[in-house]
Amino acid sequence: MSLSLSLLFFIKKSKVNVSGKTTIFLRITLDGRRCEFSVHRKIKVDWWNSRTQLALGNSIEAQEINRYLSFVKNKIYSIQQNFERDNISYSASNIRDALLGKDKTQKMLLEIFQEHNDKVESLIGKDFASGTAERYRTCKKHVAGFIKQKYKKNDIPVQQVDHKFITGLEYYLKTTRKCAHNSAIKYITNFKKIIRIAHANDWIDKDPFLHWKAKLKIVEREFLTEEEIQRIIELDFKMERLDQVRDIFIFCCFTGLAYADVKKLNKVDIVLGSDGEEWVKTKRSKTDTRSNIPILPIAKVIIEKYKDNQLLKEKKLVLPVLSNQKMNAYIKEIATLAGITKNLTFHLARHTFATTVTLTNGVPIESVSKMLGHTNLKTTQHYAKILDMKVSKDMEILRNKFK
Repeated sequence: MSLSLSLLFFIKKSKVNVSGKTTIFLRITLDGRRCEFSVHRKIKVDWWNSRTQLALGNSIEAQEINRYLSFVKNKIYSIQQNFERDNISYSASNIRDALLGKDKTQKMLLEIFQEHNDKVESLIGKDFASGTAERYRTCKKHVAGFIKQKYKKNDIPVQQVDHKFITGLEYYLKTTRKCAHNSAIKYITNFKKIIRIAHANDWIDKDPFLHWKAKLKIVEREFLTEEEIQRIIELDFKMERLDQVRDIFIFCCFTGLAYADVKKLNKVDIVLGSDGEEWVKTKRSKTDTRSNIPILPIAKVIIEKYKDNQLLKEKKLVLPVLSNQKMNAYIKEIATLAGITKNLTFHLARHTFATTVTLTNGVPIESVSKMLGHTNLKTTQHYAKILDMKVSKDMEILRNKFK
């Protein structure tokens, strides 16, 4: 559907030159947004008819001006038709630039995306984590897939990204790519950064995300109970790989370290605190924030178990951590052997530390937040439902007292 377009030719009587002439301007208004510019023609003030927006009289000069204004008007309508035919998003200034031959070189969406990703790759370890780079690579792959499906093209001009494109991409992620709601929203939020880059560089005139709001669903985070932790600890493995994975999983249950952080955990990250006890002091790979975690007895036993491992000594690492894929696969085996029906993933160890190990045992949420390396207390408050369990336990003691 064509956008509402109106044209107004006018003069500014206050800007008359020594010959008594003033410049003719054109105002293009498109869906309420407008731009003004000179059409490079001058006319005597008393020759101009503001009602008809034409030159008065039949002089050769007046006829030439009127023919030119008619040509400009027809040219503009032709430019609008071309934009509509090619399904290109446009604005009043786009029409002006096309009329004046100042069209901006069309930047292609996936080209901008790749330029961004290349910069992120080059700054891994400085400004970005490798996981962030991987997330942007995956996001670009999904956007490319959507363009291929929707437009039957390998790339499109960034000007074609509008609100319809964004909602279409969200639908594509949830249906074709089978992404959960929150995963789809996170990919679109990553994509939003690319569009903001385009907007900041004036490659697009307006931000198509203006009326799009990210709405994440609250997800109930699973965690292990004390009894389930104990069942995993008590398993007697004949296979070394399961024994190692169990040890590292339990270590993370009692330290709250994420996979990336326990994998890179170095001997220099274990230091003696002011309390005379050993602490893990390391920076989180994800956010580059510092985590300071007192080492509980069970975590200390696991560290001691692997301290003489020759391969770990050479690399100055603390624990023999396998790839994330293998860790998750083996932890599911362990869950089956322990009779645990929850969908066990390695990251669930971090949730268990936040809930069963700390909050349930009365550790203040502010302290838990610092140990987890959260930059915002709201992130930690996702786990606060466990506090209801703690309150319930405490109140049960009170109930029994009053009985």
